[in-house]
Amino acid sequence: MSDQENALPEDPMWSELKLPDLLSTETVREVHATIEHKWDPLQRSACQTAAGRALWKHLIHDPLAGLLAGESYLKSLYEKIKKDRINNAREVSGVILAVRTLWFDSKLEAALKSFNSKEAQVVILGAGMDARAYRLSCLKDSDVFEVDFAEVLQVKTTLLQAAMDSTYERQHLTLKAKSLRRVAADIRDDDWLEKLEISGFVPEKNTIWILEGILYYLSHPHAMQVLKIIAEKCVLTPTVLLADFMNQPSTTLSSSIFHFYSDWPDHLLPSIGFSRVELSQIGDPDAHFGLMHDPLNLFNKLRSLPRSVQLNPDDGTPCCRLYLVQASGSPNQTIL
Repeated sequence: MSDQENALPEDPMWSELKLPDLLSTETVREVHATIEHKWDPLQRSACQTAAGRALWKHLIHDPLAGLLAGESYLKSLYEKIKKDRINNAREVSGVILAVRTLWFDSKLEAALKSFNSKEAQVVILGAGMDARAYRLSCLKDSDVFEVDFAEVLQVKTTLLQAAMDSTYERQHLTLKAKSLRRVAADIRDDDWLEKLEISGFVPEKNTIWILEGILYYLSHPHAMQVLKIIAEKCVLTPTVLLADFMNQPSTTLSSSIFHFYSDWPDHLLPSIGFSRVELSQIGDPDAHFGLMHDPLNLFNKLRSLPRSVQLNPDDGTPCCRLYLVQASGSPNQTIL
């Protein structure tokens, strides 16, 4: 195991939790109280993701993540990380969020470069507390659209306004993207694409679609409808989809929350119109980021088993996999 992976809580990269000062202000406390009492598990997952990015700050530079996550999610994850480090756990809490974020960041940057410096659109569905438009310089020529529930976007806007009103925090609110537009829409409804176009989205323009941590919360019909709508864009313009998929055993982790799954997304996506699909599992060369050195950690053990195996032969536990998938297509391309 690497020094980085096995670092103890008192190591500088895992120093005592220091909460952003803004979290103690009345306005911000009221906003996060609303999240705690009124948001459902899908909406609250946005804060959990932000907490992961905030606490894995030695790998992910996201100065706004702590403010967007909130005190309770930061403290909860920090205590889990501290316990895991003390117990020398092979899989430290939040590592999957760190790898997932870094994978999406790296694939987004590579996809933008593949467009040969042409202007592009980036659409983040279920954007939640995502702050990529403020932290990724590769978006400097891109129009970014964040799509989520109206109440989520309103809370996010209020928190960012609090940062803007703070002299200290304002420095982190420099927009790196060419433009940013927030679109209040439920992607389970039939009108979300129409709302996206009304906000300035151009169907004929090169587009990267980001679906991070969202598909498995949807029902199968809703998830397939979203994927098909995106796939249809391949006949209009070069299109890239970046998404993560759970396999069927993973949905058993919370059968009341997780619904959509695909054991073979690399077969599913070509069947609906994508011409090229690349699939990775956490621990693969492009989904490693120096965090998966221990051959006996959960993710490396899963990678050693055929994807068709759903129960671990060693202990009978479900093989819960998260697939990181890049799919693409463009006019006149032949489906492989």
